[in-house]
Amino acid sequence: MPWAVRPPRLGREWVAAPDPATLRARWTALAAAEGAEQERLFRPARGRTPATGAAALPGQRSATAPFAVAPGPCPQPVRVLCAPFDEQWLLPDQRLIDAARPELWRVLDGHQLFLVETPEQPSVTAHLPVGRVGLVRPLYRRPGGAEPNLAPGLVALLGERYGGPVSAQDVLCWALAAARPGPRGAYEVPLTTDPECWRAGLELGHRLLTVQLRGAPGGDAPRLPGGRRPYVRSAVTAWPGGLAYDPETETLNLGDGSISPVPEGAWRYEAQGARVLEAWFAARAAHRVARAQGLEALEALGPAEWPQAWTSELLSLVTTLALLADLAPRRAAFEPGPPLPAAGLEAAGVLPAPRWARRPASVLDHREEGPGGQFALL
Repeated sequence: MPWAVRPPRLGREWVAAPDPATLRARWTALAAAEGAEQERLFRPARGRTPATGAAALPGQRSATAPFAVAPGPCPQPVRVLCAPFDEQWLLPDQRLIDAARPELWRVLDGHQLFLVETPEQPSVTAHLPVGRVGLVRPLYRRPGGAEPNLAPGLVALLGERYGGPVSAQDVLCWALAAARPGPRGAYEVPLTTDPECWRAGLELGHRLLTVQLRGAPGGDAPRLPGGRRPYVRSAVTAWPGGLAYDPETETLNLGDGSISPVPEGAWRYEAQGARVLEAWFAARAAHRVARAQGLEALEALGPAEWPQAWTSELLSLVTTLALLADLAPRRAAFEPGPPLPAAGLEAAGVLPAPRWARRPASVLDHREEGPGGQFALL
């Protein structure tokens, strides 16, 4: 997957939140402020201040004049991946984001999948990765699932080797099963000469993909078997002070609320050196921490009561982590078999990938509004 992009760098934490209502409240507060107060709330940095205009993000509707002059209506928040397995919402307004990576927004649609490089292993999401995640590799270079982001000729070569059609998603699934960190930090994805190994890796990779996507786009979310499926045993009626886990009863407690059974593998699941469930909860309590510290900032705006929707999200996350924990030994034991030599890929013209394949494709099928309402020439 030659084309890789760093994730959008937000520059200010308040432009993303775990619920869209919070983002609308923050937008309203910022738009109502004036002068020095608006600048303080905005948190200017680098090339973004309330006096800076910017083009509308591809596929999104937002004003383009400087925010201090004409903020315009609040754009519709979009679902994004803010941290490993942490799906939140973002205000898709380039005036508020330090480095929005428009090239990623141009290929964001219902067909796109993004491979994210994390220290432990690569992961896949259907949502745009932003913030503190690793390098992003889109599966497709153009909207509509057109032009796979693969070394030219690779799919045809693999189809000949393995005796059947190979899709871009097949290659992605193989990478999920077979990728290992290389000596310089980048992932290495060995290709096998054994068709049976290919099929075994493909089956494992498809399962990993299904679990990580949690039913997106347009599919059914995977579930644990009936006896292991987590349920809400008691509802959250007051804001929980934290998460607590009882391994004997496999119960996850959120204040006066509880969920069980929660497999210990889900509770202990880590990404980027932190337990995923604890990091997920901390992100949803961040506005209360800011408020307790007396910060008069947009980051302190958030729900006063625990949203019921978050408990549903937590159930889904527990299921995902439990399934991934179950698959971890199988993935660790997977051997891709005898490797396909790099010389063979070079002889077939697959490697090295041409320079154009490492750059964004030209997407010219729609107009993009630039700063001040002018249309951008791409």
